[in-house]
Amino acid sequence: MQAHSLCYSGSANMTSTPTVTAARGSTRKPLPRSTSLPPPAMPIYTALQAADPDVYNALMGEMQRQREGVELIASENYISCAVLETMGTVFNNKYSEGYPSKRYYGGQQFTDIVESLAIERAKKLFKAGHANVQPHAGAPANIATYFALMEPGDTIMGMDLSHGGHLTHGHPVTYITKIFKFVRYKMKDVETGEIDYDEMREIARREKPKVLMGGFSAYPRELNYAKMQAIAKEVGAVSIMDMAHIAGLIAGGALRNPFDDGFDLCLTTTHKTLRGPRGGMILTREEELGKKIDKQVFPGFQGGPIMQMVAAKAVAFGEAMKPEFKVYAHQIIKNAKHMAQYFMDHGVKLITNGTDNHMMLIDCITSWNMSGKEVEHLFDSIGITLNKNMIADDPRKPMDPSGVRLGTPAITTRGMKEPEMEKLAGFMLKAIEIRADETALRKLHEEVKEFCLRYPVPGIDK
Repeated sequence: MQAHSLCYSGSANMTSTPTVTAARGSTRKPLPRSTSLPPPAMPIYTALQAADPDVYNALMGEMQRQREGVELIASENYISCAVLETMGTVFNNKYSEGYPSKRYYGGQQFTDIVESLAIERAKKLFKAGHANVQPHAGAPANIATYFALMEPGDTIMGMDLSHGGHLTHGHPVTYITKIFKFVRYKMKDVETGEIDYDEMREIARREKPKVLMGGFSAYPRELNYAKMQAIAKEVGAVSIMDMAHIAGLIAGGALRNPFDDGFDLCLTTTHKTLRGPRGGMILTREEELGKKIDKQVFPGFQGGPIMQMVAAKAVAFGEAMKPEFKVYAHQIIKNAKHMAQYFMDHGVKLITNGTDNHMMLIDCITSWNMSGKEVEHLFDSIGITLNKNMIADDPRKPMDPSGVRLGTPAITTRGMKEPEMEKLAGFMLKAIEIRADETALRKLHEEVKEFCLRYPVPGIDK
């Protein structure tokens, strides 16, 4: 998988390493740079540099961090140069309340084109009958959908957060739980990740939810959509899959499409594995249900669309329709499975003992007698980024949990394959081994940097 080409503003190349300094008034130290590393061929933001050196310096620092580090956060990815360019266009200047051919303001001939392209491409990509591409993010897409389908006090059934679910599926800390009643299902066997579908059916028959919700933020296995759809049909619930994490894998044909098993709606973000701009989207199997969704997205829940992001979604969907995206989606899973097996072969305890998708959950307490927070900080120190994460029925608190979550979408975008998975896992295991030796950790960090420079980052490297 080749990284996408650079987009430049200004000269075609930089002949020296950019100076990355702390913002005025900041106590942060300048980011370190190894003198052994070649200078990056970064885009030059001349207008930004002149107008706001503080923001420019932060941007240069972030570009350096991404180029020299390993991104293993399962929900992050690198967008193509084409998507990156589109996000910074003059579509930003246009208000576009309403929908194509039904706007409240004039001057919409070109906004209608890009939104219509995004809609038609999304429908084709996911075999949907209707698509709303306006939600600003994944959580607003979920909430607007709830408002479209239910009345206050109605019941939603979703995956328990501690077993891999998402905050918007009914965690008590969210305001939405003050409006709707949430009931939860869990894994039957944490060792395999199997969902207890018999229990799900019992709860659904007892609670009569209006919505049966699939989807997750930290679940490494695939759901049985056919069983869930049968349960939803039995109790008269609308079936929804929040596929935010795996949308790109579904689009690329690497995982099953919930619509194939009769699901009514699919909700998603447009970044993560789909590799588009940050935003949300709502897809329905039937056009009639889509009309109810449209009314709740606008004007029911949010204002007008962020049109440069809608245009960027259209570009990303177009990229996902190309044959090379299918290769990419399948490689994400190959990489995740290979890394998971390598970890397990070296005594690391994975929740569900493997993965079917792009992510893994490591039980750090069992594996290394370290908390997830400690492991996150340790790997940060050698340039490998992942996130602390709770594991099933975790006795520890969310800010210092027992596990970490990691995934392969971003490193696959950089062109890494199975051999590189072993190299990366080896870096992490080495860090655990030498965690008390600061000198050895600094040396390992240099090795990670040297490794990363072999793999271009879209939007930064050629």
